[in-house]
Amino acid sequence: MTCTGARLAAFFAMDSQLSVPRHVRRYPTQDASTSLKSITMPRPKTKTELLSVSADRYLQLNAMLRGLTPSQRTAEFPFDHRDRNVRDVVAHLLEWQLMMLRWYEIGMGGAKPVMPAEGYTWKTTPELNALIWAKYQQTSLESTCQKLGNSHDELLDIIDTHTNHQLFTKRFYSWTGTTSLGAYFTSALSSHYDWALTLIRRFTRAATHNVG
Repeated sequence: MTCTGARLAAFFAMDSQLSVPRHVRRYPTQDASTSLKSITMPRPKTKTELLSVSADRYLQLNAMLRGLTPSQRTAEFPFDHRDRNVRDVVAHLLEWQLMMLRWYEIGMGGAKPVMPAEGYTWKTTPELNALIWAKYQQTSLESTCQKLGNSHDELLDIIDTHTNHQLFTKRFYSWTGTTSLGAYFTSALSSHYDWALTLIRRFTRAATHNVG
């Protein structure tokens, strides 16, 4: 299925053992002491920005997870949300990155990937996300974090093989529909990390308030 701009918009709207990937060191944007400060930035428009912001947001996520207490790692969110705990949030990030990797492999192989997944459309992503939630209910946070580190590195390695023109020219690859390959990578990486950081930060603030 070809992804139009409207369909892609739906995608955009969407443990201490978590290792810092090599790209954090390779494309540093700030030192670790300031990594948790929230910085509002526009969507990346170059390869360097995409690599740098993605690595930075991953570093922020890593630091936030390391800062959780043992009870917070498994606690249920004290507010209504599809994802009920931190593991669910990380699993959501992981599964969408794995889908991105599949789309890329199929698309670059000359075929048209089914997006977002077989049996689903961009309008039915809530149902797909519910399926993702159920898939990881028996998986530990530590295991999910480890897998996320692997998929993160793999995506950044792929980005590094492309030029700015290939990444940010709309319709450069037919399988990306009316948008650019870079837009997909941004959604699977930095934008999705921003979403996760906001949600986990909401949880930790609520947990602190409840304790107080």
